[in-house]
Amino acid sequence: MTGAVSRKSFGSDNHAGTHPAVMRAIVEANTGDAVAYGADPWTDRAVTGIRRLSGAQGGVYLVLNGSGANVLGLGLLLGRHEAVICAESAHIHTDECGAAERLLGTKLLTVPAPDGKLTPESIASRLAGRGDEHFAQPGVVAVTQSTEFGTCYSLDELRAIKEFCTANGLRVFLDGARLANAAAYLGCALADLAGTADVLSFGGTKNGAMGVEAVIVMQDADGANARYLRKQHGQLSSKMRFLGAQFSALLGDDLWLANAGQANAMAARLATGLADIPGVEIVYPVQSDVVFARLAPGRIAELQRDWTFHVWDEETSVVRWMTAFDTQPSDVDAFLRDIAATAGAVSA
Repeated sequence: MTGAVSRKSFGSDNHAGTHPAVMRAIVEANTGDAVAYGADPWTDRAVTGIRRLSGAQGGVYLVLNGSGANVLGLGLLLGRHEAVICAESAHIHTDECGAAERLLGTKLLTVPAPDGKLTPESIASRLAGRGDEHFAQPGVVAVTQSTEFGTCYSLDELRAIKEFCTANGLRVFLDGARLANAAAYLGCALADLAGTADVLSFGGTKNGAMGVEAVIVMQDADGANARYLRKQHGQLSSKMRFLGAQFSALLGDDLWLANAGQANAMAARLATGLADIPGVEIVYPVQSDVVFARLAPGRIAELQRDWTFHVWDEETSVVRWMTAFDTQPSDVDAFLRDIAATAGAVSA
């Protein structure tokens, strides 16, 4: 294997730095004074641009992180006695320290989703207790696009879920921390995706920003309490101009889409290269910026001596390799060479 130098992390798109254009926008915003809490031109440009791209009739609210976006978005749609239907793998269930339950007092009703995707049938399986006062009443369906497994719902799949939910008195929240990657994969407009939800998040942090997400409210009535809930949840930044500057930079020349397209392309390059390496099995379709693969534990340990990535499931020996907006072909090719080298260096 090659000698240890400064290597690109394949651990997470969160490991990447900030895109130079975003960093420049932050620095440029750091001149003079600006009114706090979002009454500034940078925030206005960002919010106006996101509304235009999404087709939202309601408001757009910038927040600090993905968990905050999810709690705010769900809170806008939930009644106090209502529960959230989500996939077992959903981030709100597995990776947010019970934030939705703690802060909203809701219950998560999880359903198996082997590919990370809900269906009308799986949602229906959680509706049996409706009308019974002894059960938390399903009120919101939380969809993740792209999913925790890197798979992407097609627009037809999302529309079928929205149609089912509308017919059954359910609201739809879309966790879009990696929504840009889904748009790049599907080749669709942001408005096409936004139109399948009542409220959604639009992630910037995993796509070249320093730290900003947007909560998009499609209909104005659903955003009546958004300003107050954002403040209560600790997601209202006093120096909002620096959040607005980040999204303004991402919206410029569709940088958000180009960044996601680059990350997706590097994951596809990695998947293509793995096809020529014996003993490596790709376990989910590669449709965004992540490759899930199975290989022998000894090979994983050998690779982790020089490379950063996560073992997703130790029992089944599945790893997660993620790319980012700044991953280059040379990074992928170097990683592939070392993956191939483990085939001869380590026995299964």
